[in-house]
Amino acid sequence: MSFSQLLSILMARKIIAIWVFFVTVLVTTVVSFLLPKSYTATASLVINSKGADPVTGLTLPATLMPGYMATQVDIIQSHNVALKVVAKLGVANSDAAKATFEKATNGEGNINDWFADRFLQNLSVKPSRTSDVIEIGYEGADPVFAANLANAFAEAYINTNLQMKTEPAKQAAVWFDQQIKGLRQNVEQAQAKLSAFQQENGIAFSGERMDTEAARLSELSSQLVMAQAQTYDSISRQSQLKRGSASESPEILANGLIQGLKSQLVQAETRLNEVSQRLGVNHPQYQAAQSDVTSLRDLIRVETSKTSSSVGQTARVSQQKEAEINASLAQQKERVLKLKSQHDEMAVLEREVEGAQRMYDNALLRFGQTNLESQSGQTDVSVLNPAIAPLKHSSPKIMLNIALSVFLGGLLGIGFVLVAEMFDRRVRSAEDLRQLLNMPVLGELSRHAKKSHTFKDKVNQFFKQKNTKKPVISF
Repeated sequence: MSFSQLLSILMARKIIAIWVFFVTVLVTTVVSFLLPKSYTATASLVINSKGADPVTGLTLPATLMPGYMATQVDIIQSHNVALKVVAKLGVANSDAAKATFEKATNGEGNINDWFADRFLQNLSVKPSRTSDVIEIGYEGADPVFAANLANAFAEAYINTNLQMKTEPAKQAAVWFDQQIKGLRQNVEQAQAKLSAFQQENGIAFSGERMDTEAARLSELSSQLVMAQAQTYDSISRQSQLKRGSASESPEILANGLIQGLKSQLVQAETRLNEVSQRLGVNHPQYQAAQSDVTSLRDLIRVETSKTSSSVGQTARVSQQKEAEINASLAQQKERVLKLKSQHDEMAVLEREVEGAQRMYDNALLRFGQTNLESQSGQTDVSVLNPAIAPLKHSSPKIMLNIALSVFLGGLLGIGFVLVAEMFDRRVRSAEDLRQLLNMPVLGELSRHAKKSHTFKDKVNQFFKQKNTKKPVISF
């Protein structure tokens, strides 16, 4: 069907189109005025996306990550939040609400669940795309009731958000409280084992005896070195005396008595030599000088023997002292090794005590934090704008309905005209003849000759010329 044919059909049946159009607009307008008015109250909430936890001081995760705002919308529209609204309003205690519930459900089900589902039907939640604001709207016949419901849902959501933060903290606090008892017992047991070990081995401090015994071991080592040096020196002097070089021995050379006797012997020998040149051997002076020399030599020999004997005694004493120091050193080494073993065992016990104490302190710290979090009344959601009773109704929207009815009425009018034409098809133009008979149209007689040159005729003539193989002759 061409546009000229459609236009001719509409002009021929314009009464039907006009009636359908006006009836549609009229009915829509009347129904819009007769429909009960409903009011929508809106409460705005803002979610703090850059806050910090008041207990731990940690920065809270950003709420702009995908899925966070959608999760908050689902929480607001949840049955749990709706039940809190029902409990806050005390619907179950109202006789009118009970009567409505009995009439609707015949007493089957739970009144709180039924009203919660009913409240959710009129609830609308719209998160902002560019900010952290969520709008909670409630639509109802009473503007005051709608505002109360919107504010009730906002408050219930805040309480639910706080509950979702505190409930896990409460459970964690209970768990930490139970764990702390066991950890405290572990600390006490580890400390008791360490104390028993210290008492058994007489250790007051972990490094006290170890340092003392190590110092004694070092001192004994030094004494042993000195004793070995003295023993070697004494044995060397004794060996030198045994080889017959006593006069060259340091002890003999250092002995003042022997050196004095030797000086007297030299003087006595000198006198004896002088006397022997002047007197005979039987002379009393010669015999006296001879007796002095013999006496001095005997004294030197006795003193030398005594000194040699003392050198041997010194060597034996040095050897005995070295053996005693060596034995003490061996005992001290054994004692130090034993103390080191005790020290290592004690270090293990101390590490057990430190580990148990560290675990206990960490658990106690976490218990304190979770306990504070469970008692915290702060949340990252706050009311930006509370809902107030609206002055204008939100539906029905009369002007919008009338505008839509105008568009719908025009479509319905065209539709009814086409349906009527389908049931009563008539020839209204040369195009209709050409389609029905499949023959060219040679001419067209206008009903009003004077109006043959109107805009309508020119339009029809244009479309006819476009759709025919031979030119159409107009009279």
